[in-house]
Amino acid sequence: MNWQEISGNWVYIPRQPRAVVHFLGGAFVAAAPQITYRLLLEDLAKQGYAIIATPFVNTFDHRSIASKVYNSSEDTLELLQDRRYLPDRYLPIYGVGHSMGCKLHLTIGSMYDVKREGNILISFNNFSARDAVPLVGQIPQEFNVEFTPNPQETLELIKDYYDVPRNLIIKFKNDTIDQSYTLGQTLTKIFPGMVSTQIIDGSHLTPLGQDLQWQLNPQIFTPFDAIGQWIKQEVHRDLHQLKREMLLWLDPVVN
Repeated sequence: MNWQEISGNWVYIPRQPRAVVHFLGGAFVAAAPQITYRLLLEDLAKQGYAIIATPFVNTFDHRSIASKVYNSSEDTLELLQDRRYLPDRYLPIYGVGHSMGCKLHLTIGSMYDVKREGNILISFNNFSARDAVPLVGQIPQEFNVEFTPNPQETLELIKDYYDVPRNLIIKFKNDTIDQSYTLGQTLTKIFPGMVSTQIIDGSHLTPLGQDLQWQLNPQIFTPFDAIGQWIKQEVHRDLHQLKREMLLWLDPVVN
């Protein structure tokens, strides 16, 4: 099966689904997750995970976005079951978020009684609007421009209401805007023994890795070819490690 748009979501269903992954991407690349995260998501599908990737456009009202993407994904899940794309038997559902997608999954898990076996939270960040959006920093301080919920409210919401006990937090070694440490402290206090943190090679952009097509000239191997091959190897190595950690956590017996 190829990507299909169903009820506003991008869906990729393997022949024999073993579980469902609801994916939410980062703020500026979430409008077309089937393209920006294609390699990561399709590789998960090859391992038997049905993908529901919900696109969204970022605004300052993150609570409203969380509500919309959750309801949209639930509508699509119901349609997939009605159309027999998914089997009648129970399938576990996991949330996977990258960057802002982490905040949305955490907000969803705090606002709704979601049926989740767990969440994978990659490169979490929780900056204020002035730190996250360059143009906002130019607005005078007397104008209170901020995300809803703001960073402190987000952590309090998680602390008081988040109800998904099993979580995998993934941080990349070269990610300068990651705030996973604070998230890990918060979740560990709520669910001791249920939260895992993995620190792996890569950067904030690693989940966006694409299959780089570098055409080699069989007659001449130039320095540019060497650079292109090196970049491709580095991108694939970090992305492969990310997928390995995700799959091991999703099903440690099989992987």
